[in-house]
Amino acid sequence: MKLSWPLPQKDPWSTLFAECLLAQLQVHPGLTMLDIACGDGIPAFYLAEHVGSTGRVLAMDLSQAQLSRARLVQGSALPWLEFVCMDICALPPTLPSFDRITGNLSFMFFRPNRFEALQSLVSHLKPGGQIVLTFPSLGTFDSLWQRIDREMAHRHLVHERQALADYVAERPSAQHVTQWFEELKLEHIVVTEDPLEVTTGPGPAFLHHPLLRGGFLDDAYECFEDQALAEKVMAVVSNDLASFVPLLALRCTMSAWKPEDS
Repeated sequence: MKLSWPLPQKDPWSTLFAECLLAQLQVHPGLTMLDIACGDGIPAFYLAEHVGSTGRVLAMDLSQAQLSRARLVQGSALPWLEFVCMDICALPPTLPSFDRITGNLSFMFFRPNRFEALQSLVSHLKPGGQIVLTFPSLGTFDSLWQRIDREMAHRHLVHERQALADYVAERPSAQHVTQWFEELKLEHIVVTEDPLEVTTGPGPAFLHHPLLRGGFLDDAYECFEDQALAEKVMAVVSNDLASFVPLLALRCTMSAWKPEDS
């Protein structure tokens, strides 16, 4: 079948995570689906096409700007796909249950109470339903964080080093999510990690890389109270590319099923 709404092949980040999600997800016409942290619609459009007009996809995000872009792309197509503004960490009790719950690059937004947010999601999963989420797991860009830490240590930046260590430690691992699924009594648990190399040049090319700035690098800058100092540290790091390449992200996919008798 030729898809009218395939995953965007030029997207260098969301699509590559979505491919991991779809490799685990079992989807067919007629399913009801909840897609959390849907952003611009990767892979909500793809999912809506696969469940067809007999199914339903409710796609939610906190960003009105991203939802507006998604609705603009959608137009009058796929009327069984609805984009709504909603906080995944505060789902309303009136939210129905779904056959499938998905979330591409979603799990990092569950902090600080990830287990409780996951538990809330599972409560909206029908018996016999599947949940599949992706996120960059613990170990993502470790070589970069280690290089920043060495520069902080060289400058005797105690507070900043602790803030960076706390940020890195807070990222969940594959082992964490496996344990949480087990605590929630889910079945057929599959948690995988697939490496993804991000290429970049030194200096400004690194500091303004579209996959790094506006995300991961901003988290490093937030470790500094003095942003002028942050710029100096990051400028040094950016020109020492050889010390932290290859720059690897870990695409973690977590999949599990709710027991039929739950």
